[in-house]
Amino acid sequence: MPVHKATENKRKSAGIRSILRKNYVLASVSPRRIQLLEMLGLNFISIGSGVEEIDSASNPVLTVKRNALAKSREVAFKFQKEIVIGADTIVVLGKNTLNKPANLKQAREYLRRLSGNKHIVYTGVNVINTKNGNEVFGYEKTVVQFRDLTDDEINFYVNKFKPLDKAGAYGIQDDFGCLFISRIVGDYYNIVGLPLVKLYECIKAVA
Repeated sequence: MPVHKATENKRKSAGIRSILRKNYVLASVSPRRIQLLEMLGLNFISIGSGVEEIDSASNPVLTVKRNALAKSREVAFKFQKEIVIGADTIVVLGKNTLNKPANLKQAREYLRRLSGNKHIVYTGVNVINTKNGNEVFGYEKTVVQFRDLTDDEINFYVNKFKPLDKAGAYGIQDDFGCLFISRIVGDYYNIVGLPLVKLYECIKAVA
């Protein structure tokens, strides 16, 4: 499947009605990303890429780019007329990346480190139109301020919600984790796992 970069200054962007008529493939089985695409009203299926994520600790943008490209390209080879969406989200505290915790003990450790501090959430999005070969990458970063958490709050959250599938061991949506965050600067949906404005821009560019 040929792949080349699409730029909006070289081609006319697709209209909203055209975008909603197209078929999409989400290269992820994340319940949160599935819910966001359903919210947009896109016609899509969800397929796990099976790609092992890498961590370029010194360069978070490179990390999410490599992972988003790998996921979307792995799935794109299985389709010919669909638009494939790949995404990767990481949590960066200082110079450290907090990936999905390996166990509940590490989840508690992550939350203690995040408590009272600012961290940055990066999400990379790669979109491939398998019909015309156009491919576009974009990313967002959002600054998140945690309030000071008590050990009781951390233990309650980890024991009840078991956030082993969440980067940084917390979620801003659908559970108690929303109460950990006192302020954000940037795209809320980026923290959920899929920056929707950036995704829409990428879809328009490849469609």
